[in-house]
Amino acid sequence: MGEQPIFTTRAHVFQIDPTTKKNWMPASKQAVTVSYFYDSTRNSYRIISVDGAKVIINSTITPNMTFTKTSQKFGQWADSRANTVFGLGFSSEQQLTKFAEKFQEVKEAAKLARDKSQEKIETSSNHSQASSVNGTDDEKASHGPAEAHLKSENEKLKLALTQSASNVKKWEIELQTLRESNARLTAALQESAASVDQWKKQFSICRDENDRLRNKIEELEEQCNEINKEKERNAQLSRRLEALESEIQEKERELKDLRKQGEIIPQLMSECDFVTEKLEASERENQNLEDKVRSLRTDIEESKHRQRHLKMELKNFLEVLDGKIDDLHDFRRGLSKLGTEN
Repeated sequence: MGEQPIFTTRAHVFQIDPTTKKNWMPASKQAVTVSYFYDSTRNSYRIISVDGAKVIINSTITPNMTFTKTSQKFGQWADSRANTVFGLGFSSEQQLTKFAEKFQEVKEAAKLARDKSQEKIETSSNHSQASSVNGTDDEKASHGPAEAHLKSENEKLKLALTQSASNVKKWEIELQTLRESNARLTAALQESAASVDQWKKQFSICRDENDRLRNKIEELEEQCNEINKEKERNAQLSRRLEALESEIQEKERELKDLRKQGEIIPQLMSECDFVTEKLEASERENQNLEDKVRSLRTDIEESKHRQRHLKMELKNFLEVLDGKIDDLHDFRRGLSKLGTEN
């Protein structure tokens, strides 16, 4: 049947620090499967745990091993073949208790298997010795019917002894393999420790370099800020300079215009004198015209007054005329009446 799992659980795996023998080193980043295996061929028990492709526990249970609970969720056992101490951290106290009970059960089974193996070896050895003595006696006595039976038993005992020796060789080979594996694991642990120290040194160097680069970046950022401020100031000065140049060009155009105007100032002054004389003559004429206007206004007022007087006289005359016309009409009516009467 080969090797079969008989109990499985999950736990965080740790190993004792080979240097200090006090501190725990995590062998897995998370909880992994931890299983008890039974090898029916060798009649042995092992605890095996694999994290990915890496075997982190390969411990053969022996009667001398002891599983110790160090807390409510943590237990440990020492493996002299692997030259280390394994620690398991469980998620609950019940899981720890089940694992400890299974450890004790497997330990007792390993002890029984060892005792049975020793009994078989001792029995085989005693049977071999007895067969040898009985064979000698039979040869000295006589060759009877029991000789064939004794030879058969002797062959069986030799076969069992050979098989036992073969098992011993297998165990020695396995022990040598485990020692070599332990040596490789020890070398790997030492190499890992050296690598960790090297990584720590490299990390420290990288951290210092990172701090230096960060400070350099901050300095460069400050310089960039100063450069940007200087560029802004230069841009402002450039705009101010362009404005001043534009203003200077405008002033130069105004100056040219003034110079041109300065060239025609004498002509303008002579024209201004001529215009002034004309203006004075016009003012004199205007004064004369105003005097005439005032005289005409006076004549008009007098004419208006005479007109009003004439209108009053005409009105009076018309009123007298109307009275006379009325008298005439009355006279005509009187004459008409007289004519009618006559």
